[in-house]
Amino acid sequence: MRIPPILVWDLPTRAFHWLLVLSFFGAYLTGDERGYRTLHVLFGYTAAGLVAFRLVWGIFGTRWARFSGFVFSPRAALAYGRSLLAAAPQHFTGHNPLGSWAVVGLLALIALACATGIATYLRIGGDAFEELHEVLSNAALALVLLHIAAAIASSFLHRENLVRAMLTGYKRGELGEAAAGPRLLVALALLGAVAAFWGGAFRAPGMRENPGLIAALTRPDAREDEDDRDERRRRRGRR
Repeated sequence: MRIPPILVWDLPTRAFHWLLVLSFFGAYLTGDERGYRTLHVLFGYTAAGLVAFRLVWGIFGTRWARFSGFVFSPRAALAYGRSLLAAAPQHFTGHNPLGSWAVVGLLALIALACATGIATYLRIGGDAFEELHEVLSNAALALVLLHIAAAIASSFLHRENLVRAMLTGYKRGELGEAAAGPRLLVALALLGAVAAFWGGAFRAPGMRENPGLIAALTRPDAREDEDDRDERRRRRGRR
């Protein structure tokens, strides 16, 4: 019998997911682009704030958003992996065991990449943090691409569109397992905070300026890049 769809991913979880996608790729793609340091910093701070939100929502969110709803058992992960290889995957209403570990790994890597990036921006730690930031960002990108590939493969194996589920919030599950409401007000608060930040309404701690997303896109900050190059030259000269 086909299992009917139920609400699994609440609105804050979905908003977080897609905002983090935009912020991570925005930060990664502007990391080495001359003149777009302010934009890179804007995306990076957004990612850091989103990870902080997800940690809180992982405790106080609805059933499948909470970390207590994740499956971390190594035995369960092995069993799920074997079921995938047998083309008969076990069904999980929330994150499957491999997906649970992937989410935690991504949150950890992105948090560390943001921390080292902010330290670099504040000129703390010298070249070591800058190099570590690059390593962590590349590691996060590799895990993101693996996560995307796994979601596509799982969609075929489970015969359920997992990407669409993260858009609509609905997956197959028992009626008694549904999330306790979409939590619209929390989602609106999250979207409003990001929109205000991207609009330049406030600066994150340590930010020199926040002209807003549109201004950062249309007015490259050559002066900022030149200041950073001068700082690198001074550090190399002290060695």
